[in-house]
Amino acid sequence: MTKLRNRLSDPVSAAHAWARYRWIMRWVILTAVLGVAAALLWLKFEGSPLTVAVVIATTAGVAFSILLAGALMGLIFLSAGTGHDGDVGRIDEEDR
Repeated sequence: MTKLRNRLSDPVSAAHAWARYRWIMRWVILTAVLGVAAALLWLKFEGSPLTVAVVIATTAGVAFSILLAGALMGLIFLSAGTGHDGDVGRIDEEDR
């Protein structure tokens, strides 16, 4: 079990995984900005009145949804990429 703990806390592996997560989040932020712009343009061309409340609600709703989905997806990749998922299964097998 000592080898597993050392691997999970390896600073080089952790730094690489977090750099990859930040890279994913940059693309997610760009996607959120484009999604908000697309939603607002769609509302404008549909003829909806773009009041301040509509713009704020649409921006918050679309951006939050995309950012939350992207962050959770990135955390799944972070967990799988560092070996945490595989190591959890191995710890259970060693305990038996």
